[in-house]
Amino acid sequence: MLLKKMTTKSLYSVSRSAACWLILLLLAVTQRATAQLCTGSLGDPVVSIDFGAGTATFAGALPSGTTNYTYVAQSFPNDGYYTVENTTAGAGSVWWSTTDHTGNTGGYMMVVNASTSVTDYFYKKAVTGLCGGTTYEFAAWVVNLLRSSDNNPPNVTFSILTPDESTVIQSYSTGSIPRTSSGPVWKQFGFFFTTPAGVSDVVIKISNSSPGGAPANDLALDDITFRPCGPSVNIAIADGTTTKRICKTDNSTFQFSGTVSPPYTDPAYQWQLSIDGGTSWTDISGATTTSYTRSPTGAGTFLYRLVTAQSTNIGSASCRVASTPISITVLDNPDTEAASNNPACEGETLNLTSASGAASYSWTGPNGFTSASQNPTISDITTAVNGTYTIAITTTEGCANTGTVTIAVNKKPVASAGADIGICEGSSTLLQGSGGTSYEWTPATGLSATNTATTTANPTDSTTYTLTVSNGLCTDKDDVNVFVWKKPAVNAGADQRDYEGTVFQLSGTASGTDVTYYWSPPYNISNTAALSPTVWPVVDTTYVLHVTSPYGCGTVTDAVFIKVYKRVTVPNAFSPNADGNHDTWAIDQLNVYPEATLSVFNRYGQRVFSCRGYDKEWDGTANGVQLPAGTYYYVIDLKTELGGKLSGWVLLIR
Repeated sequence: MLLKKMTTKSLYSVSRSAACWLILLLLAVTQRATAQLCTGSLGDPVVSIDFGAGTATFAGALPSGTTNYTYVAQSFPNDGYYTVENTTAGAGSVWWSTTDHTGNTGGYMMVVNASTSVTDYFYKKAVTGLCGGTTYEFAAWVVNLLRSSDNNPPNVTFSILTPDESTVIQSYSTGSIPRTSSGPVWKQFGFFFTTPAGVSDVVIKISNSSPGGAPANDLALDDITFRPCGPSVNIAIADGTTTKRICKTDNSTFQFSGTVSPPYTDPAYQWQLSIDGGTSWTDISGATTTSYTRSPTGAGTFLYRLVTAQSTNIGSASCRVASTPISITVLDNPDTEAASNNPACEGETLNLTSASGAASYSWTGPNGFTSASQNPTISDITTAVNGTYTIAITTTEGCANTGTVTIAVNKKPVASAGADIGICEGSSTLLQGSGGTSYEWTPATGLSATNTATTTANPTDSTTYTLTVSNGLCTDKDDVNVFVWKKPAVNAGADQRDYEGTVFQLSGTASGTDVTYYWSPPYNISNTAALSPTVWPVVDTTYVLHVTSPYGCGTVTDAVFIKVYKRVTVPNAFSPNADGNHDTWAIDQLNVYPEATLSVFNRYGQRVFSCRGYDKEWDGTANGVQLPAGTYYYVIDLKTELGGKLSGWVLLIR
């Protein structure tokens, strides 16, 4: 057996025979042992303490009796106290910031500020079920947390005691564990010993060997193990490898062989299998020599190892050592997952699909179809593509498989929604569809029914209706436009009035689908085909705007009345001298204003003449008496909606 001697700084190997080492151990059973870690093969841990893991910073106190230090949930415990935490980052600048040694997420470690007493112990555990005459390794990982001054570095003692702790069977001291200057460094310390004959129960203890004192003797412990140590056990496949990856269809057989050096005096062997990554192992029935032939069945990763012990101890997991496992991974045949969007219809795109992640794909099918694509497509399909398509895939590991998918293309119906049609606003029309066994019209707006071939449409606005027909397998669509012709509407505008000679602006409006329009009568108008022409009537005139639908949806009219007032012309002189010329004051057009009033005043403001209507012209008299020649003044109120008034002077000549 090869042993490894540990100083506080390094490890070196020493070769001795197992027999010599056993004699030395028996001679020094109660003496302190030199630091030695197993250089042969180790067995499954009898004790494995990694303090667990969690999301909280602190894990809580250890079980009673595990340590005689006092628990405190803080990152920097005082002398004689400990904590279990997943980081020392909260301790400030005195300690190195470190996480646990195990490396699992949120993993905890035991952090100790050692006391001044060298009789205190960090960790203690009873171990039972050991085998006499069997070698075990007792080890732990330790880190000196101090990053600056270190008056008294940690010094840890590993001890094996009798169950009543009255006798130290064997112990080992790490010596001073020096401070590091570049960061925290986890180091493994420990030793191995051989249980005397008949000893099956012991107590393992990790103790303080250095009195405390600030700043000093601050450390963290993790991954405490106690496990069998024995000869080197090496196994390999016949070709010398220890790892294989094969395809399920390979049907391979493997020959495993093992070597044990140096063997136990009375060795026994057992091959084991793990299918859960090495978490648990089961004995392989009948596989009890150093060689083994295996033909893995089924897919998965299979770990094989050889365990050995003295023949009397081979059945105890606490007493045997194991080889590093051989790994055989059997890869299942890749699932082709061959599929399609079948059943498909004529004119659609056929989508062939297969599993992702393969290294290569090979599709074959009817009419010489081939493709190296994972998911090929065939567009505008017909019944000519009917048949079986085969996919062959190969994974990056070289595992292959084939799959098939059968395609049946269905005939597609031909939908007909009929010809486009126009209707007058408020009318309806019959839509007649054909081509399928079931029908669906959309949108439903204005329809009497949506799931029949024939339906009545009465939309308020022009609408495109889509008819979807089905033959039970495939569908088709067709559109029909129902144009709604808006009925004509007209407004000739408001009536207008003004004096003769005025040019009026008409303001007509017309609406409806594609309507035409014109004004009547056609005289004294700028453009009869314009909605807003100008007109200049000389007499009262009614203009009519005619609006007509070209689709037979009717003609409508509206009229606008133009009132034309005559302009009154007032002469500025007359001579009532009975010569037959200008004997009266003849005011042109005043007689057409029957409600008009006329008042005449002399220069003194006295009214000398007045009348309503001008059916009798003024003759220059007042109350039958001739007025003297001179200038007179008049006021005329025409009494119209325009509110027109005239005023001025007139010369009476004698």
